[in-house]
Amino acid sequence: MSESTAASASLGDRISEALSFKTIFTVNLFGQSIPITETVITTWVVMLILIVGAILATRKLREVPSGFQVFVEGFVGFANNFVKEQIGHHWRAFAPYLGTIVLYLGVANMIAFISPRAGFGFEPPFSLKPPTRDINVTAAMAIMTIVIVLFSGLIIKGPIGWFKGLFKPAPFMLPFNLLEYIIKPLSLCLRLFGNILGAFIIMELIGMFVPLVAPPIIGLYFDLFDGLIQAVVFTFLSTLYIAEAVE
Repeated sequence: MSESTAASASLGDRISEALSFKTIFTVNLFGQSIPITETVITTWVVMLILIVGAILATRKLREVPSGFQVFVEGFVGFANNFVKEQIGHHWRAFAPYLGTIVLYLGVANMIAFISPRAGFGFEPPFSLKPPTRDINVTAAMAIMTIVIVLFSGLIIKGPIGWFKGLFKPAPFMLPFNLLEYIIKPLSLCLRLFGNILGAFIIMELIGMFVPLVAPPIIGLYFDLFDGLIQAVVFTFLSTLYIAEAVE
């Protein structure tokens, strides 16, 4: 095998390994073996970060905010105002869900930035890969959103009002309006999955060829900025879909 062929094979193996979802351990429940993969472990890490952050941010609240409390109240106020502006007087029921989505996706998409990277013969003891590079995660989040869209429309408009809405603006729009309940979650799922997976692959390639200086610098865009943008886009589209359902 030539040197270039060997290098190509090595590169392909490393990319395949980076894109794989390793099973860390299995849980036996009711006679079934449930694999706990890297995606699940990283999701637990994200949950832990959010829970600990929430406890620390709210443990010493004051009537006159100062320090980090100013930032927390500013974020909550901005999120509530945004949801209220987009959804209207039904906003209060959806603000906690949408706020949780943007926080979870923000941390999940950017978690690779704090992960140690391999290079120059160094293999890190662990690696934190964004769980949203797994299409199962993005599909689950998209399904949650479309279920909320469907049931919020049924509850707020009533079954008859919701059914009449399927014929607007004209009766021939019925099949297209029904297709939206498939197209919308599919769009949410694939957009988030594709962007995060693409950024992850790019960072893995950069780490393979220039492992010392480039990853932290370039990661400011692909791990931090792009991850935050994708969290905002997913949340914004979810807000618009809910607003359409309850309008």
